Amino acid sequence: MSLYQHARDGNAERLRDALGSDSAAVRRRAAEFLGEIGEEGDQPTIDGLLRAATTDDDPEVRGAAVDALDEIGEAALEQLLEELTGGGGDSEAEWVTARKFARALEADRPELRMAAANALGRLDDASGLQPLVGALDDEDPRVRLRAAQACGTFADARAVPGLRERLDDEEPRVRRAAANALGTIGTDQALSPLLDLLDDGDESIRRIAAGALGKASTPEPVEPLARALGDESAVVRNAAVYSVIELLSNVPTQQSHAVRDQVVSELKAADDATVVEPLVEILTDGQQSRQRRNAAWILGRVADPDAATAVEALADALADDDPQTAQFAATSLKSLGGPVVEDRLLDKLGPEHPEDARAKAVFVLGQIGGQETLNRLEEYADDDSQAVRKRVFSAVSKLRAGGP
Repeated sequence: MSLYQHARDGNAERLRDALGSDSAAVRRRAAEFLGEIGEEGDQPTIDGLLRAATTDDDPEVRGAAVDALDEIGEAALEQLLEELTGGGGDSEAEWVTARKFARALEADRPELRMAAANALGRLDDASGLQPLVGALDDEDPRVRLRAAQACGTFADARAVPGLRERLDDEEPRVRRAAANALGTIGTDQALSPLLDLLDDGDESIRRIAAGALGKASTPEPVEPLARALGDESAVVRNAAVYSVIELLSNVPTQQSHAVRDQVVSELKAADDATVVEPLVEILTDGQQSRQRRNAAWILGRVADPDAATAVEALADALADDDPQTAQFAATSLKSLGGPVVEDRLLDKLGPEHPEDARAKAVFVLGQIGGQETLNRLEEYADDDSQAVRKRVFSAVSKLRAGGP
C-alpha cells in the first residue's frame, strides 16, 4: 500500500515505519505525511519525527521532519528545540518566546535554525521580524527558505529589502518563497521588483509575480501583465488575467480608456480558452462589483459569439444585483450577437426570471434578432410586466423595420 493511502487512512503507525526505509525519498515523504495527519497528543509520531530531524543522514529528510513537527504544533516544535539544544525545558516554557527563538537562529546546527525560523513565523510577536530578516542571509538554503516563508507571515514592509535580495538566490525554492512573501506584503515597494520576474525562466516565479501584481495601487503593472497574457504557460496567463481585472478596477479615470484598449488588444491576441475561463469565473463568482463589471465588459470584446460558457454567464448577469454589471452584460451580449446569444436570451423571457433581466434580454434581442426572435417576442406583447411590454413593443418595431 502506498504512503499516500496510509496518510489518507490516517495510519500513522505505518508512516512511522516508513521513516526507517532505506530510501531517503520515502523517509522524506513519510515525514511530510506525518506532519499532515499528526496531532499534538500523538507522542509516538512526535518521537519518530524527532529522531528523523536529529539523526537522519539526509538533510532533506531532516528538513521535512522539522517542518512536520512545526505543522503538528508549537509544543512539538519546542520538544525539537530541547532535543537539539540538550535543554530539559522549564515551567515558564521560555523556549516559546520570540527572544529564545531569535537566539536559536544563531545556533550551529542548521536544523535548529530552521526550527527557530518556523517558530518565529508562527508567533504573533513583531520582535521576531528583524532576526528573521537577518536569517535571510543564512549560509544554509533550507534556513533561508524558512526565513523567507516566515517573513511572509508578518506581511511587514520592513522585510522588503532583505526579501528583494533573495530574488537572486541560487536556490529556486528560496526565490519562490521571497517572491511569495513580497506579494503577501503587497505594498508598491514590495511589488515593484516582481515586474521583472514576469520574464523569469521559472514558471512558478512568473505565476507568483503575475498573481501578486493585481494588488498594485498604480497602473504600472498593466502593460507587463498584458504582455504576460502571451506567456507560454497557461497558469501564468490565467494569473495575469485575474490581476489585469483587479488592476482595471483601480485604474485612475483619466487613464481608463487607454488602459482598457490595450488590455482588450492583448486579450484578443491570447489563447481564447485561457482568457475566457477566468473572466467567466470572475463574472460568476466574483465578490467585488467593480471586478464583475470589468469582466462583463471585456467578455463582450474578446469572447467568441459561439462560446456557450461566456454567453451563459453574461445572460445570467442580466439579473445581477449590481445594475452596472447587468448593463455591461447587456451591452456585451449585443456586441457578441449571433444564434447562441439569441437562443440564450429567448430562454430568459419567461415569467420565472426577474423583470429587469427580462426587459434587458428583450432590448438586446431587438438589436440582434431575426425572424424567429420577432415571432417569439410578439408572444410577450401582453406580458404582465409593463416594463417588459414596453421593451417588446420597441424591439418588435425595430425588427419589423429591418433592424435598429
